Amino acid sequence: MSDTLTDRETSSLPGRSLLAAAVVASLGGLLFGFDTIVISGCQTQLEEQFSLSGFMQGFMTASALIGTAIGALVAGYPGDRFGRRDCLKVCGGLYLVSALGSALAWDLNSLVLFRLVGGLGVGGSTVLGPLYLAEVSPAEWRGRLVSFFQFNIVFGVLVAFFSNLLVDRYSVSLDEATLQTLWRWKLGIEAFPAMLFLISLFFIPRSPRWLVLQGDEQEAVAVLKKFGEPDPIMQTQRIRQTLAAESDSSQQPLWSGEHAKPIFLAITIASFNQFGGINALWYYLNPILESGGYSREDAGLATILLGVANLFATMLGMVLIDRLGRKPLLLASAFGTLIAMGAVALIFSSGEGASLLVWLLTGVVVCHTFGQGAVIWVYISEVFPGAVRAKGQTLGSFTHWFWAMIVSWTFPMVAGDVGEPSAGLPFAFFAGMMIVQLAVVWFAFPETKQVPLESMHSLVEENRTELS
Repeated sequence: MSDTLTDRETSSLPGRSLLAAAVVASLGGLLFGFDTIVISGCQTQLEEQFSLSGFMQGFMTASALIGTAIGALVAGYPGDRFGRRDCLKVCGGLYLVSALGSALAWDLNSLVLFRLVGGLGVGGSTVLGPLYLAEVSPAEWRGRLVSFFQFNIVFGVLVAFFSNLLVDRYSVSLDEATLQTLWRWKLGIEAFPAMLFLISLFFIPRSPRWLVLQGDEQEAVAVLKKFGEPDPIMQTQRIRQTLAAESDSSQQPLWSGEHAKPIFLAITIASFNQFGGINALWYYLNPILESGGYSREDAGLATILLGVANLFATMLGMVLIDRLGRKPLLLASAFGTLIAMGAVALIFSSGEGASLLVWLLTGVVVCHTFGQGAVIWVYISEVFPGAVRAKGQTLGSFTHWFWAMIVSWTFPMVAGDVGEPSAGLPFAFFAGMMIVQLAVVWFAFPETKQVPLESMHSLVEENRTELS
C-alpha cells in the first residue's frame, strides 16, 4: 500500500452527507470561538461590577479554561466507550447550561461556576470534534475537513465580536442601571448556537472506525456508503485490519517509549500555539486596544476588523493545508507572528506608534490563524496510532488549554498601558517563543500531508530514527 494518494483518489470530492456531518461536528468549534471572545467585550463591565483586581480578573477569565483543561483531560475515555458523536451531545448540553447560567449568575462565584461548566464543554469538544472528523474523512480530504473545526472557531469569534458590538450599540439609549447588566445579554446569547449544535448532533451518524471497534461492521458499511465511499466493504475490512494490528498495543499506556515522538509533537505544537500569545490577545483584546489610546467604540469596531481578518486567514489555511503541507504553514506562521508581535512589544515599551497597534495585532491574528490555528487540531489528530489516538488527542488538547489558562490568568497581572515600564515584556516573551518554535518545527516535525492514518505511525517512527 502506498503512503501517498493517487491522482484518482485526490480528485474525488466529499459527498453531501460527509460534508454535512463535518459541518455539524465542527459546530463545537463555533461555540469554542464564541465563548473565547464574548468575555473580552464584558471585561470592563465585570471589572467595575465586581471590583476585580488584576488577579481576580485573570481568575474569572481563566475559570472557563480551568474547566476546558479538565474537559480535555477526561473526554477521551467516554469518547472511546460511548462514541464521539454521543459524547459531543453532552458537550452541547454543557454549553447550553453555561450560557443560561452565566446570564442569570447572582454573584461572582456563580458566574465562575457556570463559566467552568462551559469550559468543560469546550475541552471535551476540542478532543471529540477533531477525532470524529479525522475518523470520517478520507485521507486526501482529512486536512480540510478537520480544519472545519478551526473554521468554526474563527467564525464563532467573528459572531461574538458582532454580537458584542450590537449589544453595545443597542445600549446607547439605556439608563445606567441597565448598562451594568449588559454582560448578562452578551454571555447569554451563546444559548442559541448551543441549542443548534445540540439538536444537529442527532442527525449525523457515528464514526465508522468507532463502529468497527464496537463490532458493528454492518452499520459501519452503511455509514461509509452514505458518506460516498466507493467500496465500503473493502474500507471496513481495512479499518478492521488496522484495528487488529493495533490491538496488541491497545493496553499499552500512552506514556511509553513507543509513543515518545508523537507525545513530543502533540505537546510542543499545543504549547507553542499558546506561547504565541493568541489567547491573551483574544481574551483581553478590548482592554489592550484601550490601553493603546483607542476609545471603547473604536476598540469595538477594531475587533470586527480582526475578526474578519481571522476568518479569511482561516479560509486561506484550509486551502493551503493539504497543498503546501502542515510544516511549511507552521514555519511561515511562527515567522510572521515573531515579526508582528515583536513590533507590538516595541510599541508598548517605547510608547511610540500606538496608531499602528490595530494593524500589527491584525498581523498577529492573520499569521497565527492561517498556520498554527489551521494545523494544530489536524496535526494532533494525525500523529498518534489508532490504539492511543484518543489519549493523544486528550494530551494535546489538555496541554493547549493548560497553557491557555496560565497565559490568560497571568496576562492582566503583568500587562500595562502603552509606554508604562515593562509593558512590552509579555509581548516580547510571545515573540521570543516563536524563535524557539521555528527551530523545533524545522528540525523535529515530520510532514503528514496526504499520509493515510494507517501509515502515519511508520512515518513518525522513521522521522524519529532519522533525528536520533
